[in-house]
Amino acid sequence: MTSHTARRRRAARDAAVAAAVREGLLGPTTPLVGLLDVDGVLASVAELHAAFEHAPVQHAFAAKACSLAPVMRLMAQAGMGCEVASPGELRLALATGFTPDRIVYDGPVKTVADLESALDHGVALNVDNFQELARVDALLGGRPPTAPIGIRVNPQVGAGRVDATSTATATSKFGVPLRDEGATDAVVAAFARHPWLTRVHAHVGSLGCPLPLLADGIAAAHALAEHINAALGRRRVTSLDIGGGLPVDFADDNDTPAFTDYVTELRRAVPNLFDGRYGLVTEFGRSIFAKSGTIATVVEYTKTMGGRRIAVTHAGGQILNRAMSMPQAWPIRIGAFDAEGRPRTGPTEPHDVAGPLCFSGDTTAVDRELPALEPGDILAMYDTGAYSLSTHFSYNSLPRPAVYGYRTTPAGAVTFALVRTAQTIDEVITDSGGAHTDALTTLVHP
Repeated sequence: MTSHTARRRRAARDAAVAAAVREGLLGPTTPLVGLLDVDGVLASVAELHAAFEHAPVQHAFAAKACSLAPVMRLMAQAGMGCEVASPGELRLALATGFTPDRIVYDGPVKTVADLESALDHGVALNVDNFQELARVDALLGGRPPTAPIGIRVNPQVGAGRVDATSTATATSKFGVPLRDEGATDAVVAAFARHPWLTRVHAHVGSLGCPLPLLADGIAAAHALAEHINAALGRRRVTSLDIGGGLPVDFADDNDTPAFTDYVTELRRAVPNLFDGRYGLVTEFGRSIFAKSGTIATVVEYTKTMGGRRIAVTHAGGQILNRAMSMPQAWPIRIGAFDAEGRPRTGPTEPHDVAGPLCFSGDTTAVDRELPALEPGDILAMYDTGAYSLSTHFSYNSLPRPAVYGYRTTPAGAVTFALVRTAQTIDEVITDSGGAHTDALTTLVHP
C-alpha cells in the first residue's frame, strides 16, 4: 500500500524534474543536477522527533550523510544536533549554526590536534579506543571537560547483509570489542580511573542491518552501562549514544521501516531504555535524507551492444559511487522522462544505464525495464538524498554538479533554492594543483 507521504513525495519529485527543465536547471548544457525535497527532509525530522517523544533524547544527524552547508543550517533550525567525524565536519557544524552543546564528535582516527579542538570547543566526544582515551586524559591534565565524554564499544553482535556498512562484527575497526577477553573489565576500569567518563556509545551499522540486530547492539550497550554503574557503586554512566543506522528500503517510495518501528523494536529488546535513567543520543543520517533526494541527468546517447539497449548518461560513479561499487546493496530506482520533463509512458524494454566514467563498472542499472530511451530524455535516480548530493568522486576530473533544494505547493508549483553551485572546469584545475603546475619540472636535485 502506498502511503500519503509516498504519494506526496512522488508528485513533488515529478513536479521538480519538470520545473528544473523549464527553468534551465537541467538540459543539454546542464546535463546533471541534484534535487532535494525540503518538505520531505523536514517531515523525516518531525517523524524522528515524534517517534522518540517520550524519551530524554538529543537527535544529532550524521553530517556525512549530507554535508552541504545550507542543509546543515536547515537541520540546525529544525532542532537537530549534529554528529561529526572529522575536523572539516566540526568546522561545518559550527559555521552553520550548531552550538557546541548540540555537537557530537565521533570518528575512529582523531589526532591530538583533533581531540584538543573538540575539548576546547566543548563538544561531546566519543573516544574510540584506550590509546585515544590516554590522549584525552593527557590533554585534560586533571581539569574536568565541559561536555560529555564517552567510550565507543563494539557489541560484536554480527553483520547485516552488507558487510561494508556493518560496524558490529567481530573484527570491525570501530570501538572497544566487548566480547574479546578482558574487554568489559577494561572498560569498567577506565570508568573507574576517569570520573569524567559518563557515556557509552554503540553503533551497529546501517544499510542491510535488520532492526533486531540494531536493537541487540543497543541492548549490549545498555547492559554494559548497568554493569559499570553497579560495579562502581554509583551512577557513573548517565547517557547512551545509540548511533543511527535505520535502514532504507530502496524498493519503493514508502518509508520502510519507520522510526516508530525502530522504537518499538528497542522497547522489546531493551525494556528499560526509555525509563528516563539515561539520556539518549541518536545519529541518524541516511534515513533522514535518502528518500528526499533525486539525481537527474540527460541521456546523452543510446546504443545497442550485443542485443542490449544502453543509455549513456552523465550520472555515474562520480556521484553514485556506492551504487557503482556495490549495486546489489544500493539498487537505484530510475524514472524516465522526456526532454520536457514529462514522465515517459508506453511499452518498456530492458536497458542498461551507464555513467560517464571510463571503466566498464560505471553502470547505474543493468537489464532495467524502461520506456525506449532516446538522446535528450531525462533519467531521475531516486532515493539519492544521502551521500550522493554531497560526496563526489573526482574520477576523470568531472566537476561536481549543482544541487537545488525545492518546495512544492499542493497545486504542484515548485520553488527552487541553490544549495551548491556547479563546479567549474577552472575550479577542477585548481583542485588538481593548478597553482603548482611547474613544481615538479623545476625540482632540483639536492
